[in-house]
Amino acid sequence: MHLRILISFFTFLCCLFFAQTYEVQYLSSSNGKVLTEQSPTLVWANEKENFILNNKIREQKADFPFEITKIEKPSNTVISYAFLKSDEIISTSDKESVAKQTFEFTNETKKILGYTCKKAVTKINSNTIEVWYTNDLKIQGGPSVIGQNLGFVLEIERNKNSLITAQSIKKVKKTDIDAILKGSIDSTDQLGYRDLLWKSRFTTLKVFDHETINFSDESKSDENIKRFANGTIIMKKIKFPKISDGGNIFVELKQQSNGDAYDRTGTVFFVPQDKSQSFFDGLEKGVKTLPVYENGNGKQYYGITATENYNPAVEMMRFFTAFGINKFNHIQLKDKNWQTISPYREDITDLKPSLSEKELWIGTFIGNYDKGGHKVSLEITIHKSDQTIYKNNTVIPLFNTLNIMEMAGQDYSTMFNNDKGLFVEFTLKKDLKNAQLKYTTTGHGGWENGDEFVPKANSIFLDGKMTFSFTPWRTDCGSYRLYNPASGNFPDGLSSSDLSRSNWCPGTVTNPNFIQLGDLKAGKHTIQVKIPQGATEGTSFSSWNVSGVLLGSQ
Repeated sequence: MHLRILISFFTFLCCLFFAQTYEVQYLSSSNGKVLTEQSPTLVWANEKENFILNNKIREQKADFPFEITKIEKPSNTVISYAFLKSDEIISTSDKESVAKQTFEFTNETKKILGYTCKKAVTKINSNTIEVWYTNDLKIQGGPSVIGQNLGFVLEIERNKNSLITAQSIKKVKKTDIDAILKGSIDSTDQLGYRDLLWKSRFTTLKVFDHETINFSDESKSDENIKRFANGTIIMKKIKFPKISDGGNIFVELKQQSNGDAYDRTGTVFFVPQDKSQSFFDGLEKGVKTLPVYENGNGKQYYGITATENYNPAVEMMRFFTAFGINKFNHIQLKDKNWQTISPYREDITDLKPSLSEKELWIGTFIGNYDKGGHKVSLEITIHKSDQTIYKNNTVIPLFNTLNIMEMAGQDYSTMFNNDKGLFVEFTLKKDLKNAQLKYTTTGHGGWENGDEFVPKANSIFLDGKMTFSFTPWRTDCGSYRLYNPASGNFPDGLSSSDLSRSNWCPGTVTNPNFIQLGDLKAGKHTIQVKIPQGATEGTSFSSWNVSGVLLGSQ
């Protein structure tokens, strides 16, 4: 009888021991300094499970998205929970990663919070990870998936400069996990989980999804997408949310040939509508309804320069299609595997003042005369950030000579055959500090002596004084050979997509230049662009697509 009582008593004590839950708090540091304003990592661990979260999550004050990790014992199955929104939780399971970890064990020991710890070392993606663990607690756990099968991890150091260390250990009777991990949870595979979690970290504005840009009388607008210039321009109205001061904005376009085999000029743009007339009016009513620019060379150029009552289209990204990517990938070359889609991506955070809380027409143009044309998808993403690279609060459109309405009668930008070039007058209502001209330029004229293949200086004059001069030229076009399946092969061993050009390559984005103008006083100013444009030869001629907006702070 007494023996039975003793056995029951010891069984009770063992159950208490094995059911014991520890709460461990960790702090992170970098290069010997504790990170400020951090929410300490929190671990709840017992013999059955190990939860990894932080104090903000525990207090239910964490910003979405956030994650909680659970490691089930003794299988070391890792279950990840991502809280995407208040009513949206997803999870995924991983039964292999802990078992695959390998360590080099050392004889080094040290005390952490009074517990004797041993050191093990592992390599993860070229990073050296040192793990300090103890067996004194008789359970396995830690602040990371790393080392979950060693003991209880009290410190992890990465590359001798990043550290997470236990600050306190206490026994608790219960945790708050049931109050946090509740409600409906959708399970998914690991790739799907990571993708959904990544996408939840930023706002995505979907503009176009596999839309056709072609040249055809059959191209018509519908309730979602407006089409102009025989289908070479597509437009959609987009509402932008309020974008924080530190927010970053990116535009990303994916393009494939749907029949057109050539390298074509493309642009993503928006239409300012803060004046009585806009570029959209020209699309609907005809290009000749827009303000005309003349410089004495006998030609008229419509809708390219700002006036008192008109702003030109603002370029968000200029890109150039590859030679028939995807549509012509059946053309095979030995040891070359063509890409199937051309991605174009650009940081447009500097345009934030013109986008935040605005509803704007967003457009994409690809110049082509092909009925199949191209397929494009366009997204704009907005990312929370503390970066302050772009501090401007003002965007003033000045000029855009890219002939977006080429297939609706807009002339090529050949105004640089006259010494006056491009001349724009503008008036500042307030002083503009730290003014910059965001300037994008590409030369065109696709024959031997055309400006596409001849370096030409671009000179910028502010109020009659030369401010900046440079020669826009790209010598890296051959780097993008795999985006050009239909590019011609020449007797000299080169392909047409290898050739250097005036600031562009097939399959790439053209980067803008940010030209420093200093502080500008309120009042009237002028910007002039001069380029020694090459002479016409027969029916061949050169032109220059230049766009410019004034950035600064008022």
